[in-house]
Amino acid sequence: MEYVSQEGYDKIVAELNEMINVQLPRVKEAIAEARAQGDLSENFEYHAAKREQGKLLGRIRFKQRVLENMRVLDASALNNDTVGLLRKVEMTNLGNQMKMAYTIVNPHEANLAEHKISIKSPIAEALLGKKVGDVAEARVPSGIIRLRIDSITLG
Repeated sequence: MEYVSQEGYDKIVAELNEMINVQLPRVKEAIAEARAQGDLSENFEYHAAKREQGKLLGRIRFKQRVLENMRVLDASALNNDTVGLLRKVEMTNLGNQMKMAYTIVNPHEANLAEHKISIKSPIAEALLGKKVGDVAEARVPSGIIRLRIDSITLG
């Protein structure tokens, strides 16, 4: 079971609907057009369209399984005392005094451009359960960084 925000759940549902209602009919149409060209044994367009259909069906099944195992987490029921899922954490890197803020989310919602990191990332794992003022040590590819938690709010 994986917990996700309502926004993350809605995004995955929209992706799945796009694949089923837009992309899949387009691929089926390409297969039909290629089939109409005649000999299928040497028809590159037909084989390419069939491969695309297989990939698309695999992605659809994956998204369906992801949704089956997801539950929307009510963020308003969470406390802001400790770092956890759907919390925005403002912190200071004690090595260079650089301030940063990340929201901890489900791996399917992670997006560094939006400052959303996976709960399974090294930084999030180091922060989990910590409180404001605590110092966490995270093992990252460049070594170990020390982070002081400045604030915790709902993401």
